[in-house]
Amino acid sequence: MNTPREIAMYAAKILDERKGLGIKLLEVTDVTSIADYFLICTGTSNTHVKTLCDSVEEAVADEMGEKLLHREGHRGGTWVLLDFGCLVVHVFTNETREFYDLERLWNDAKEVPLTFEE
Repeated sequence: MNTPREIAMYAAKILDERKGLGIKLLEVTDVTSIADYFLICTGTSNTHVKTLCDSVEEAVADEMGEKLLHREGHRGGTWVLLDFGCLVVHVFTNETREFYDLERLWNDAKEVPLTFEE
């Protein structure tokens, strides 16, 4: 069984492989009971946002065995949320990410350093 951190790191790697931008992983266990991790990413278009989300959903389910509990789209694909229980993935278009500024809202969370190997 995979830990929440392993699931979150794997999802971040998938976003990176699919050319997601500004990927940030926040450990939120000490600030909320919603999830253990928030993963935030920017897509270059509504289509890219959808592709990023589809890739994460498929990879996390197939490779990590973690079922998606809820998927919610917002404003025509400018923000999609994927809820895996231990991990909530937020994928935005750039303008929508700047508007909601989740990093500021969750500034009490610990940012997890991400390094992706080639």
